[in-house]
Amino acid sequence: MTAVEIDGDRLLADLEELSAIGRCGRGVHRVAYSPDDVRAREWVAGRMRDAGLEPVIDGVGNVLGRAPGARAVLAGSHVDSVPRGGRLDGALGVVAALEAARALGGGVDVVSFADEEGTFTGTLGSRAFCGELPEAERARLVAADGRRFDEALAGTGWAGRPLVRLDPSRHVAFVELHIEQGPVLEAGPERLGVVTGIVGIRRLRVTFRGRADHAGTTPTALRRDAGAAALRYGTAFLDAIARHGGPDTVCNVGAIRLEPGAGNIVPERAELLVEFRDLSAERLAALDEVVAGLAAPIARDARVEEEVEQVIHQDGVAMDRGVIEALERGARACGAPARRMPSGAGHDAMIVGRHIPAGMLFAPSIGGRSHSEEEDTAPEDLVLAARALATAIAELAPA
Repeated sequence: MTAVEIDGDRLLADLEELSAIGRCGRGVHRVAYSPDDVRAREWVAGRMRDAGLEPVIDGVGNVLGRAPGARAVLAGSHVDSVPRGGRLDGALGVVAALEAARALGGGVDVVSFADEEGTFTGTLGSRAFCGELPEAERARLVAADGRRFDEALAGTGWAGRPLVRLDPSRHVAFVELHIEQGPVLEAGPERLGVVTGIVGIRRLRVTFRGRADHAGTTPTALRRDAGAAALRYGTAFLDAIARHGGPDTVCNVGAIRLEPGAGNIVPERAELLVEFRDLSAERLAALDEVVAGLAAPIARDARVEEEVEQVIHQDGVAMDRGVIEALERGARACGAPARRMPSGAGHDAMIVGRHIPAGMLFAPSIGGRSHSEEEDTAPEDLVLAARALATAIAELAPA
């Protein structure tokens, strides 16, 4: 296999230009459906058009650039970010896919999925693209800050547009380049990683509702303290995962919101976002049962009401063997044999991979940092990874 030549300077310039949209220190703040996320998606659509693709932004914000012809490899990632996140998470995969489309001159459809990071629900765009996001679920989606999905979407101007959809008769495979978001590749000796499987994720929104009272004059025994219930739940959740999880299980209490939110008022409402992850579907199912019983006794003891809502409920997925091997050959052709490794983070490839053959390529993250303004990758590694991706796409592309 001969390595595909790409324009590395153009790749890096595109990444820099995209990172200027929503710049936040050394990183970016492009939360899904924010004005800067909208600007980034419109920028991507313009770059697709310049690359000879036919771009469309659909009714949830997915951006798809179609190449001429009846069949193509689908490649891309996302450009939304976590709050005050890194400039490469997702963006690298979109820009590298664009560069592959330019270098190969055809046979590549480029996609930038909406809300991969879970502002409203994880991998929202790829789920809609694959027909896995029912209208009824979309109507219920609410962000951690209380924004409703339908209101946020209306502000973009995209609401009501038709959805773009995965076409298995057209799309022969999906490939996604991403930074590793961990420290394994940096420790070497391999500079690139090929993903064997993507972790399963459970994310829950847990809400307690009590009564607001004066915090100085209301005896503790007479309070209906939603905040105290939430704090007890957070501790119980962490302890339960530690007891019943396996060696690969990780968990997080990612957000706590109290209302009214004053030091002298007993909280009448408290909301937590919690999640746990594991590669094993069996382990996740067992933890589902453990976690399901945590909120009710805490609410009963605090004399408050509780509600537990699933925000993300996704099992992991194995990557396609043929795509794995094509990515490995692409890396070797570029002089950088790759390490096989699992992904502990969720990605759009785990959604698309349930429908067509899919694979992921990892570039190293300096210091293992991600979801942070400190996220970075050496320029030479960015170019190497993009070149390996294009080389693999050339093999996978229909003749």
